[in-house]
Amino acid sequence: MAIIVQKYGGSSVADSEKIRTVARRIVRTVQEGQKVVAVVSAQGKTTDALIEQARTISKDPPKREMDMLLATGEQISISLLAMAIDALGYPVISLTGAQGGIVTDTQYTKARIRAVDSARIKKELDKGCIVIVAGFQGITSSNDITTLGRGGSDTTAVAVAAALGAEVCEIYTDVEGVYTANPRMVPTARKISQVDYCEMLELASLGAIILQPRAVEVAAAHGVPIHVRSSFSQETGTIIKEVKSVERVISVTGVASDDNCVKITLTDVPNDVNVLSYVFSALAEEAINVDMIVQTGTAGRVTALTFTVAREDREAALRTVAKIKGDQQWQVLCDEEVAKVSIVGAGMMTNPGVAARMFSALNGKNIPVFVVSTSEIKVSCLVPRSAYQEAVRACHDEFSLGE
Repeated sequence: MAIIVQKYGGSSVADSEKIRTVARRIVRTVQEGQKVVAVVSAQGKTTDALIEQARTISKDPPKREMDMLLATGEQISISLLAMAIDALGYPVISLTGAQGGIVTDTQYTKARIRAVDSARIKKELDKGCIVIVAGFQGITSSNDITTLGRGGSDTTAVAVAAALGAEVCEIYTDVEGVYTANPRMVPTARKISQVDYCEMLELASLGAIILQPRAVEVAAAHGVPIHVRSSFSQETGTIIKEVKSVERVISVTGVASDDNCVKITLTDVPNDVNVLSYVFSALAEEAINVDMIVQTGTAGRVTALTFTVAREDREAALRTVAKIKGDQQWQVLCDEEVAKVSIVGAGMMTNPGVAARMFSALNGKNIPVFVVSTSEIKVSCLVPRSAYQEAVRACHDEFSLGE
């Protein structure tokens, strides 16, 4: 019997009826002759509500205690889902991340999975049980609870699938797959039937919130096929796997956008490589992920440095920069009214002029570009937040992605 790992997001288990629907889907998979491990997120907006409640108690709550609090959301979901499956007459057991063998590092609120001890899960599967594992959480080697950051249940599911040698990891969500753009933003967006790991990693890291980027990294490293599909239909979704072809014809696969970013600019910074090392090393020590980086005016004694961070890391990033700056005469500017728009496609590397077409499309809509970042398979532009949805639609139309 093959093992199937199924991950259900918060919208899929938001209320009792939806939990019963998920239970029936899991049971149908078992009836088809598969062993099932389900990884489940907290219900609906539970995590957001817990964060909001914590901030009514403390403006800066300890990260360890935040993880203790946030991990409770998934425990509610797994127990309710287990009850629903039991009511259908099937043997089932729910496991927390710790019970499921999810071992992480000690970076509270943004922990990374270091190992999956799948012995307990395998034991329960061998007994004929459906196993429900709490996503988004794990445990350190010293038995402290940790959480994996936004979208962490995706990474839990793929890591468990890799540890079990599962046939596929199915990611169930409220959309029918991966689209050429956010269908809520671009009505003509088209579902992609198949996408390569590399392209999906870029799309996910650039704002396509359908999957956590780390989940795609784990899948690519272990060769785990991912099937992104809807919780509310039986339709085939999008398959994410290694795509082998002699030569890619399609230059752009999709358009991603991210308005959860902040632009920080340091001016009058000494043009010294050691300063750059200090700044980015300090940000890394605080687990602050820096995205777009641009240095200007490098010929003189001073330079300007611009980079972007996630909106939730704004305060921590500014505090970190302030510590390094000290009494030095730098200027620190922060702009929250920006968003990132990106085009992604493995075929871009062999199709010249793609970037020029993107800039031309944005110029045609009078949308200014502040910062540009490129790789072999993507071009990202930082644009005004007020215009980013129009920018996405312009790029989507320019490359005829709805056709």
